[in-house]
Amino acid sequence: MNWILLIIGGLFETGFATCLGKAQETSGRESYFWWAGFAISLFLSMFLLYKAISVGASPIPVGTAYAVWTGIGAVGAVFMGIFIFNEPATFWRIFFVFTLIASVIGLKVVSN
Repeated sequence: MNWILLIIGGLFETGFATCLGKAQETSGRESYFWWAGFAISLFLSMFLLYKAISVGASPIPVGTAYAVWTGIGAVGAVFMGIFIFNEPATFWRIFFVFTLIASVIGLKVVSN
């Protein structure tokens, strides 16, 4: 269950990074909605990370949980940047994103 909480928290991390980018692009009333999305996503992301490292019969070690959480957020932010913000999708960028994904999976496999 803690791994599910951690993955969902990582997705919310992607959400707060995306909302932050959109908030910077907009102005007025629309900007406030993106800032609200940022604040809500930030809170939920941190809360789920906290729950994953502190609750249940087998909490995830802090170092592993933080690395996986930020890895999910980083990969998600790169993909959101490519698909929403029209950032370049070069070979090396995609290569290193998949290297990061492999590292996150490796941490999951070797953790207790």
